[in-house]
Amino acid sequence: MMKLLIHKWTHIIVLLALLAGAVYYSGSNHEFRKRLQYATFDTYNKIKPRPASDRVTIVDLDEESLKVLGQWPWPRTVMGDLVTALNELGAKVVAFDIVFAEADRTSPELIAQTLPSGEAYDPVKTALEGLPNNDKIFAEDIAAAGNVVTGFTRARPEETLRKPYQAAKPTFLLKDKSPFMENTFAAPGIAENIPAFSMAAAGNGSFMATPDVDGIIRQVSLLVRYPPEKTAGFEPELYPMLGLEALRVDINKKSRLIVAQKKDKGALDTDYAIKIANFEVPIESDGKIWVYYRHIDHSEYISAHKLLDPATKESLRARIKDKIVFIGTSAEGLRDIRSTPLDIFVPGVEVHVNVVEQILQGKFLKRPSIIGGVEAAIIGFAGLLIILFAPFMNVIVLGILTSGLMGSMFLGSWQMYKDNGILLDPVYPSIALSILFLVSSLLSYIRSEAERQQVRQAFGLYISPTFMNELAKNPDKLKLGGEVRDLTVMFTDIRSFTTISENLTPEELIHLMNDFLTPMSDLVMGNRGTIDKYMGDAMMAFWNAPLDDPDHHRHACLAALKMNEALVPVNEKVKAKAEAAGRTPVLLNAGIGINSGPCSVGNMGSHQRFAYSALGDAVNLASRLEGQTKIYGVNILIGETTAVKIPELATLELDLIQVKGKDKPARIFTLLGDDALAKSDAFKAWQTAHNGFLAAYRVADFGCAAQELKTVKDASAGRINAYYDLFGARIAEFTKNPPPENWDGVFVAKDK
Repeated sequence: MMKLLIHKWTHIIVLLALLAGAVYYSGSNHEFRKRLQYATFDTYNKIKPRPASDRVTIVDLDEESLKVLGQWPWPRTVMGDLVTALNELGAKVVAFDIVFAEADRTSPELIAQTLPSGEAYDPVKTALEGLPNNDKIFAEDIAAAGNVVTGFTRARPEETLRKPYQAAKPTFLLKDKSPFMENTFAAPGIAENIPAFSMAAAGNGSFMATPDVDGIIRQVSLLVRYPPEKTAGFEPELYPMLGLEALRVDINKKSRLIVAQKKDKGALDTDYAIKIANFEVPIESDGKIWVYYRHIDHSEYISAHKLLDPATKESLRARIKDKIVFIGTSAEGLRDIRSTPLDIFVPGVEVHVNVVEQILQGKFLKRPSIIGGVEAAIIGFAGLLIILFAPFMNVIVLGILTSGLMGSMFLGSWQMYKDNGILLDPVYPSIALSILFLVSSLLSYIRSEAERQQVRQAFGLYISPTFMNELAKNPDKLKLGGEVRDLTVMFTDIRSFTTISENLTPEELIHLMNDFLTPMSDLVMGNRGTIDKYMGDAMMAFWNAPLDDPDHHRHACLAALKMNEALVPVNEKVKAKAEAAGRTPVLLNAGIGINSGPCSVGNMGSHQRFAYSALGDAVNLASRLEGQTKIYGVNILIGETTAVKIPELATLELDLIQVKGKDKPARIFTLLGDDALAKSDAFKAWQTAHNGFLAAYRVADFGCAAQELKTVKDASAGRINAYYDLFGARIAEFTKNPPPENWDGVFVAKDK
């Protein structure tokens, strides 16, 4: 098998197979593939957003307007006044990013129906029924304006009340429009306006926007199909997007949208386009457009209530005159918040504004159907270069070649975006080349390792195989020196070791130490730790060196939780031997101190003899914490830097302590259990009570602390009674002899 792996032809065949797979997958619509593209395109849009335009503005049904005019929905008479005000100020088009699907509940006749029966209410009912209908007034205002575009959106099929109204059907200059009927977005159901509104309007369009797999809106369907399939009495029709319809009305409300196949198109042009007078929008057969976003500052919005206030209305004329005006909402309660590549929280109306502006500016983002083939060809060509040169280059030179190819892809992709608006993905091809490089390097490494295997096996008898691998990769490590890394350090020590050892012979003591240190060591290494040294009955270990371990805080704590459990079989042996000798057994119990922080780690010692070890303030504190476990009556003490990294485990803060040899106090915690205990109701109740007790103690409210101590001790079920007894004694002492006024709750430890 090894001979097959190290053969050069195996090397080439494996790389060719990987390249073929990468080329094939480049055209995939898998979520992972799409996310790679989207991340790249979003980054480009952020670096170079579209420039601003002065042709479109937004009237905002914002929180301020809701406060002034009342909660939504407003009476249709108010909406009619808004339309009238905009037309008086010279708006070219008024487009509603809102659907009015139900009758106005504030219409006089509907209010009359809610009044109780009886002679006392009859005159009121008669008067109300004689007043004009709010919806009728709104419809008349829309018709009078002559430039309103209403909108409709998706709904569940069972909620669909009516088919969307079409002011002007799109014209298809195509031999076959079936690709559009098959590929465009199909709405399962429609929430459409009351017919009187849509029929009075100059246009009617969809404001549906379907986000991508990550919830971000990058593409918008300019044409929407409804119903999805032919049904009784309904043929599928294509309806324009709200922004497109607003633009049509802006140009000429009697005009039509024209969908045509491009002739004499360039290599990077789309196959189709939607034409509106002199404007041309590039699309493919799915009818979608990539939205080229710009940042829309909130200062560009006009608060709706200001248009209805005579004191402020006229001052808005310059911002309204000859503009396409979208009426939308930024109020969170009205639930029209969307995510775009530039911002994860924007009002949905901004999507329509960006679409209209980019059409007016002629600035588009395009990803024509040919681009998928271009990306596949790039992967194939660059991959073959790597495969061709791999047998003749060392890893460094091959890496430089691969990096150069990847850099060229990113540079070319950026230039295509910047100069032509073409969306070309450089990330997936770069990943494909990286994999080819890594696999090629791995196969080369396997060949090299096979040649040195015999020497390795012989030399491995004298030093650690793991360290041998490190030395083979970097011989410079065989010298003094190190690096600064964030480590989690553990110290363990046997409690009452002197009492235990004085009853044992040296041979028995050695066996006992082996029995103790073996399971402790297994737990450290089994949880990705490194054993630094053994010191009689104690052990020092650390995590996140020499190998990286992003979760080193948790791994160290899990090892600590299992250590006293691992002593159960060892203590059974101790108990049996003591009983056989007629002695009272002294069982093993480990005190454990854990702390995290930056440490110097590496080969330390002299030029004649050195060892891989760690030094630093975090190491010293871990050692001091281990010594304090017997003072606080707990098995495990951890520092604050460790505790904050393991919120999922069951911990309790114990004290603010200034350990011997340090000037600054440290928060110390005890570790009591894993995730299951931390999530239990009993522990949560205990933790809440404990934190209340500790807070009272630290503000020197010792009467309250004494009361809380009784509660928290009951909640603890006896788990750390020694700790609570310790604090009970402190509270009693402070009650008799209060601390100074500037007391900060810090306990100064006099012993290690």
